[in-house]
Amino acid sequence: MAKELELKYGCNPNQKPSKIFMKQGELPIEVLNGKPGYINFLDAFNSWQLVRELKAATGLPAAASFKHVSPAGAALGLPLSDTLKKIYFVDDMELSPLACAYARARGADRMSSYGDWAALSDVCDEQTARIIAREVSDGVIAPGYTDAALEILRAKRKGGYNVVKIDPGYVPAPVEHKDVFGVTFEQGRNELKIDEKLLENVVTKNKDIPETARRDLIVSLITLKYTQSNSVCYCKDGQAIGVGAGQQSRVHCTRLAGNKADFWYLRQHERVLALPFREGIRRADRDNTIDVYISDDYLDVLRDGAWQQFFTLRPEPLTREEKAAWLATMGGVSLGSDAFFPFGDNIERAHRSGVQYIAQPGGSIRDDNVIETCDKYGMAMAFTGIRLFHH
Repeated sequence: MAKELELKYGCNPNQKPSKIFMKQGELPIEVLNGKPGYINFLDAFNSWQLVRELKAATGLPAAASFKHVSPAGAALGLPLSDTLKKIYFVDDMELSPLACAYARARGADRMSSYGDWAALSDVCDEQTARIIAREVSDGVIAPGYTDAALEILRAKRKGGYNVVKIDPGYVPAPVEHKDVFGVTFEQGRNELKIDEKLLENVVTKNKDIPETARRDLIVSLITLKYTQSNSVCYCKDGQAIGVGAGQQSRVHCTRLAGNKADFWYLRQHERVLALPFREGIRRADRDNTIDVYISDDYLDVLRDGAWQQFFTLRPEPLTREEKAAWLATMGGVSLGSDAFFPFGDNIERAHRSGVQYIAQPGGSIRDDNVIETCDKYGMAMAFTGIRLFHH
C-alpha cells in the first residue's frame, strides 16, 4: 500500500492538482483495477463506513449504493421474495446473502443508483460481482474479492471499472480535519455506536416496536449517519426504501424520501410487474419508463405516442384512485430522522407511506404536537436523544 495516490482531478476537471494521502502511515486501500477519482473515493470511504457499521450492528452482510456522497440505498443480506427479485431484475440469478444485500441496495431507488459506487461489508463473491457487472456503476469497495469475482469486475467497462480493496482492520485517527476556503476545521470523529439502546425511550402511547422494526430503525439511523443532512430515511425488511438527503427543510426530506418509498412499493403492483416491454430495452430505459408509468406524467406520454418505443402494447395507466388504493396497503415501515421533527406535518406525510415506527432525536419545542400526531395514527416513536448530522 502507498502513502499517497495521485488523482486525475478533484471534484471538477479544472481542480488540479488532486490526490489522496496519509499524513502518517500508508493508505488503507489498494486499487485493484481502474483509476478512481476524487468523488469516487469520497463515496468509497463514506459507503464503506456505512456497510461496516451495518454488519457490526446486525451480524448480517451489508451493501450500499452511493451517489454524490449520500446513499441511494443501503441494505442487509436478507432473502428476497419473488416480487423483489423481479423488480430488482435479479430473478434469473443465483443469490448469495451478500448478493441479496446489493440487489436490495441497488434496487430501492434505481434511478438514483444509476452510475453508483457500491460498497460491500464482506469479501465480494461471484454472485455479487455478476449483479454489479450488468449495472451501470462507477466502482466498488470491499475488504476483498474472490478470484472469480475479480475476473468479472476487471472485465467491466472495457477493463476500466474501479475496484478498491480496503483493509478491514484500519482504524482512523480519533480527530479529523478538512480544509474549507483555506481554513482547517477539526472535530472528533463521529464514533457514536448505534444500537437498540437508542430505542428504549418510547414516548408515544403505543410502546410496541417489534424486533423487525427495531432492526429496520437501526438500518435507518446508520444510513442517516452517512447521508448529507438534512436527511430522513424510510426502511422496510432490512433495507432503505427511500432516502431524502441534503434538504434545507425537514418536511422536504420527509416528502422526498416518502415519494421514493411510494415508487418502490408501486413498482410491486401487478400491473407494473406485467408491463409489456419490447425485447432489447436497455435496463436504464426500462427503469425510467417504469417511473414515468407510475407517475402522473404517463397520460402525457400516451398522448405523445412515446410508449411505442418501449412497449409492444399500450398499457392502460394506473389511475390516481388505483395508486392510492395500492399505497393504502403499505404498512410496517420504519422511519429515522437525523434531527428532531419540528412539526407534526412530517408525521402526517410519513403516515401516507405506511410508516408505523419512528426514531428521532426529540428536543423540539413542539415535541408534544409531534407525539400527538403519532398517537392519532397509533405509531410508536422513540426519542434517541442523539443527532446525526453529516456534512
